[in-house]
Amino acid sequence: MNAQKISVACLKAICFMASFTPSFSTAEEKKTYTKPPVSAFSSQMSDALLGNDKYEKPVWNLHDALDLPKWLSLSVEQRTRYETMSGNFKAGGKGGDQQIPLQTDVFAEARFNHFRLGGEFLDARQFGSDAGTGVNNTHVDEADLIQGYLGWSEQNFLHSGLGTEVIAGRQTLNFGSRRLVARNVFRNTINSFDGIRLRVLDYNNWQFNAFATMPVNRYPTASTDILNDVQDFDTNNGRTWFSGGFFEMYNLGLGINGEAYVYHLDEGDSAKNPTKNRRYFTPGMRFYIKPTKASFDFQVETIGQIGTVRATTAATDGKNLQHQAWYQHADVGYTFDVPMSPRFALEYDYASGDKNPNDGKDERFDTLFGARRFDFGPTGIYGAFSRSNLNTPGYKLGFSPLQDVQTTIGHRFFWLAQKTDSWGSTGLQDKTGKSGSFVGQQLELTTRWDVNSSLNLETGWTHLFKGEFAKNAPKAPNGMDVDYFYVQSQLRF
Repeated sequence: MNAQKISVACLKAICFMASFTPSFSTAEEKKTYTKPPVSAFSSQMSDALLGNDKYEKPVWNLHDALDLPKWLSLSVEQRTRYETMSGNFKAGGKGGDQQIPLQTDVFAEARFNHFRLGGEFLDARQFGSDAGTGVNNTHVDEADLIQGYLGWSEQNFLHSGLGTEVIAGRQTLNFGSRRLVARNVFRNTINSFDGIRLRVLDYNNWQFNAFATMPVNRYPTASTDILNDVQDFDTNNGRTWFSGGFFEMYNLGLGINGEAYVYHLDEGDSAKNPTKNRRYFTPGMRFYIKPTKASFDFQVETIGQIGTVRATTAATDGKNLQHQAWYQHADVGYTFDVPMSPRFALEYDYASGDKNPNDGKDERFDTLFGARRFDFGPTGIYGAFSRSNLNTPGYKLGFSPLQDVQTTIGHRFFWLAQKTDSWGSTGLQDKTGKSGSFVGQQLELTTRWDVNSSLNLETGWTHLFKGEFAKNAPKAPNGMDVDYFYVQSQLRF
């Protein structure tokens, strides 16, 4: 059975099962909760300054089952996904692929007055990959600590009306649109950082975050070591620093919110982790209105990037290239106040590419530690598009066909921003530009069913219609289109 038929069958099954879920009275639906992602997320569901009523408490939870004290939190989450892909789009690629990624997460936190001590253990592994999969450390991070921190918070610091929080140690970061700094959701592994973060909150008005950290490197990195289940604990290399400030402003007028930020990355080599010695300043701003029924919403984000970078990670490469790049996102949507609450949105993204590989400059945008699934489709063994050398308009339609079921349909067109530069991480590049710039079209369908607050099911299908560049670039695989399908479950206790 091909991927399209499987996806349709799973969608029908989910809708059929959902039709038998009991409907609850209006009295039981007074509280509306934000839906957590289908990923390890329990450590993010409570806010030391804002409280813990944003997300619904898991109906099956260890805290109640073990009768734990209020000062102690303990959770276990497990995600299982099956993903398969027919066709290929990477340089020299042949045939399709499949993988079963598993993500198991244990989080514990103890709170003592204004202090809290927390730790999060993640085991991200896979089954079914082989030497041709190209498995890497975004797929696998076995048995490692992604958070281990000491936190302090005060909801009314020195009676100023300001909430203040400090977190020191290993932690995950999640800022703004998540395009530059994100706690990964669809990806099997999660970024983490060693350092300190300060947060100051003026309730309902503004919020400021400042941080100074060293990114944690996931090991092992070699595909053969990953396939052989070699265990190597994650560490920072002591020579790379990532810091910045992020300022959020709420309700500037007409329901508009704003953000302004700057990040600094200073990358250095170590024996286990050679780098391109990226030294970037990345300033940006975003303005947006959140979607609500019977209203228009929008989002505009502009990002610049300056600094230096080297062309390779080779120890012999000591030449710094001047780096100047930029990125633009814009979308506008409308949510209809009708059954199923459909929202239709037009979207556009531009990420600069390198104009001339021989001019001593680098103009390819770098997304730093950001996520991309919400803009450009699934990652996993697919991940065809990243925030680099892209010019892509599209549209998206989201709706709820049944209670606790959300369906999204997305369609995008992709061109290279610079036709002589590479297509993301695919390894495809035509330095002559003769292969054109049109990469193709991507059609995506996803459906999520929240069975309850402890169990989520999700399935999705993505089809890549290859364009002239994807078919004709040097080392391009055969011209067959690509189909990617996945189904996954998330248990949260």
